[in-house]
Amino acid sequence: MTTLAVVHAGLGSPSSSELLAGRLAGAVAARLPGAEVRTVHLRDLARDVADNLVTGFPGPRLRAAVEDVVGADGLIAVTPTFNASYSGLFKSFVDVLEPGSLVGKPVLLGATGGTERHSLVLDHALRPLFAHLRAVVVPTGVYAASSDWGAEGLPARVERAGGELADLLAGRPAAAGPEVDFVPFDRLLAER
Repeated sequence: MTTLAVVHAGLGSPSSSELLAGRLAGAVAARLPGAEVRTVHLRDLARDVADNLVTGFPGPRLRAAVEDVVGADGLIAVTPTFNASYSGLFKSFVDVLEPGSLVGKPVLLGATGGTERHSLVLDHALRPLFAHLRAVVVPTGVYAASSDWGAEGLPARVERAGGELADLLAGRPAAAGPEVDFVPFDRLLAER
């Protein structure tokens, strides 16, 4: 059976990060019948994470969450965006993980924020972090701004990213995207 850990650092209850994490998990689980999904709500572990950073010892709840993440076959990681980067709570949880514990683990990245201007958090903050951890990040990350909820494009992005992680976990080749006709640049100029 495939196990999937879902970590989100949403501070509200519910939060947009929690909602996005749930949608991504649903998209993956729909393609992997029987998959076991374990969700880690970092908001509930904030004090445990801080205590671990100070003492060097995880409490029982944090230890269980870390074991869920490290022991899972795949990971979905979603953070709210603060100051154009991941949240401090999200990074503090990552700092609690043992070096090498995510090497080779398939990961799907997601982030939420109030405006589309912060969408680069996926490629300028999260991808480098997980590259440093030597995880295998799927090509499509999902950023959801406030205006994306209920909009046309978000469900398609969620499905595409979920499919990429599911294919990776199932050992299937990546699904081919839609065919795009190549049009040489000079032809584009001539058609204007």
